[in-house]
Amino acid sequence: MQVGFQTLANRYNIALAQPLRVQSMIGTVRVSRESAGNVENRYPPRYRPADDFAGHFEFGLKYEEIHLEFFARLFAAIGPQPVEDWCRREPFGQYARRTGFLYEWLTGERLEVPDVTNGAYVDVLSPQNYLTRRESLRTRRWRINNNLPGTPDFCPLVRRTEPVREALQFDLRAALDELDQAFGSDILMRTASWLTFKESRASFLIEKEADQADRIQRFAHVIAQHCGHIDAPLSNDTLRSLQAGILGHDAIGLGLRRSPVFVGQATMREDIVHYIAPHFEDLAPLLEGLNEFEVATRGAESVARAAVLAFGFVYIHPMRDGNGRIHRFLINDTLIRDKAVPDGVILPVSATITSSIDFRAGYDRTLEVFSRPFMRRYAAAYRFGELVTYEDETLSNFNFDEYVDASFAWRYPDLTEHVLYTARVVEHTIRTEMADEARVLVIFQRAQEQLKEVIEMPDQDANRIIRSIKENAWKVSGKLKKGYPILEDERMAQRVVDAVRSAFEDRLMGASEE
Repeated sequence: MQVGFQTLANRYNIALAQPLRVQSMIGTVRVSRESAGNVENRYPPRYRPADDFAGHFEFGLKYEEIHLEFFARLFAAIGPQPVEDWCRREPFGQYARRTGFLYEWLTGERLEVPDVTNGAYVDVLSPQNYLTRRESLRTRRWRINNNLPGTPDFCPLVRRTEPVREALQFDLRAALDELDQAFGSDILMRTASWLTFKESRASFLIEKEADQADRIQRFAHVIAQHCGHIDAPLSNDTLRSLQAGILGHDAIGLGLRRSPVFVGQATMREDIVHYIAPHFEDLAPLLEGLNEFEVATRGAESVARAAVLAFGFVYIHPMRDGNGRIHRFLINDTLIRDKAVPDGVILPVSATITSSIDFRAGYDRTLEVFSRPFMRRYAAAYRFGELVTYEDETLSNFNFDEYVDASFAWRYPDLTEHVLYTARVVEHTIRTEMADEARVLVIFQRAQEQLKEVIEMPDQDANRIIRSIKENAWKVSGKLKKGYPILEDERMAQRVVDAVRSAFEDRLMGASEE
């Protein structure tokens, strides 16, 4: 016999964009199985709940996972009566109170039941099992501690699964201190300057625009100037400023979009839609909810916060262009503002994403955790019709018929997998990407020093010679000789090559011996 939330979903024909992960059954013994992210729990007969709304909903609150999209759709389908009946029958019961609070919070409608006057305050979410707001908001009517980390218009959830707990134990500061001790603070800060540009270039590579040199420079400037230095990163003015910095102040349609948008790919015959973003009229309350999450969770785990802010932003997709780059900007911005990394140190997370097939495929899979089931749910709800010019000068023929229904999904995303992926990227970025760049910089600095022992010259000339010799298989090219006639002398040229080559080979030999 099936019980819990899935029973109610079946009974009331609730079609979800984010499926319920947990299925509960009454069997003979208690056992739990997990496969492909789904959980099947079996319970002995003494766990069998009453076969009504209150019985199955209480069972779900006790033994299953909080699923705000499901709750909101269920409450819209059943109306207030079943909840009111339960609250009148058990006015002081914690599960009835939590349900009454959730009904009013999610629907905005007041139940026709009196205020609760007795009983200890109880949390909406378990802080051990979910990422919650740091300071709960007391709701006297229900004697509830509202620790939901957002607003009814946008409230992302992160489940503190065992993999999430383990991933969030990574100490960014300690790992950066290790790099500091290994290479020196001067090398680490000099590495940070190069990594800012590397992050910008890799971010454009993700967007398949790696040849956009001017835009890469602009984004690098935005990262260096604004990361960690913005009081309200999600305000309209800030987003417009960031977008203008990335795209250029003369770009068309700056600011929050006033047109429909989808993420997809174009073919010769048609556009393939991978994800549909919320209606532009809903952007302001969605962003306000995301901003509430940012404020309410300050002091919580920085990597989790960075993941939710970044992926929450990209699913809202509030800008006409530049969403992906702002999405990745928010990761570094959050980590710096939370003082998880020092001011001025940019983690090249985009470089990590593009560093291997595994990380790039992981990035796409993470985005699809939400977008793929969403598109399965609404596969027949969009079409291309007549071209329309919208208020932000966008010309579009895209039509989506289910904005109201889909709002349940957009407002309450589960971003647990997004936190896991971001934590993995951040750890790899520090342990591998930054460490490798620091080693390269140490080698390059040593090559400069050894080259200058042979010929005194400005850094700019030394850098050009080092790069040319290394790229030319440890030989002086004809072009380099024309630029530096002193290298026409074979003995001098050989001394220069030996000085440069030994810096790289000695360092590499030392690394291999370690």
